[in-house]
Amino acid sequence: LRGQGINSQVEMAAAVHRAGFGALDVRMTGLIAGRVHLEDFRGFVACGGFSYGDVLGAGEGWAKSILFNAQLREQFTGFFERPDTFTLGVCNGCQMLSALKPLIPGTGHWPRFVRNRSEQFEGRVGLVEVLRTPSVFFAGMAGSRAPIANAHGEGRGVFDSAEQKAAALVAMRYVDSHGRATETYPYNPNGSPDGITGVTTADGRFTVVMPHPE
Repeated sequence: LRGQGINSQVEMAAAVHRAGFGALDVRMTGLIAGRVHLEDFRGFVACGGFSYGDVLGAGEGWAKSILFNAQLREQFTGFFERPDTFTLGVCNGCQMLSALKPLIPGTGHWPRFVRNRSEQFEGRVGLVEVLRTPSVFFAGMAGSRAPIANAHGEGRGVFDSAEQKAAALVAMRYVDSHGRATETYPYNPNGSPDGITGVTTADGRFTVVMPHPE
């Protein structure tokens, strides 16, 4: 799934194919015009990039194009509420889905994403660790560590309260060269607390991550 300013859909489609899925390039304009409908799909990946140039905040413009369009809001709500669907948000797609929390069951503990602590865009490779969660995307991968590319200016996760942070189901975190969760730059490029860079839901159907696993 992509909208104006998204630019990593080709790499994501390749990754999806390698994982054994069929992939279709769906644009927001197609959903708005009714040429395609989410009810025809079991899952979607919200891809990375810079929707609307991040002018309204990273992913916020993309989210508002759904929240403030009655037809799209109903369509996305229906998709998220179906028990047989799954969704992955990456980078800008992560930011967008976080802003859609009112529509996605079980995401009340998800953080919002604000400007990096470095106050600049960070394009670098970071070491991440996959944690044990119900996420369908990381089944059997708990404990895995891998270098993954980052490309974002607003990737720092912020929780509204300590209780919200404690309730977060952390699917992925930045670690240092010793494998320890870190807030130290540049191992953690954005300053997210405890290195948190991916969260999921209790049923594992919805997962968002900031780095680009594709």
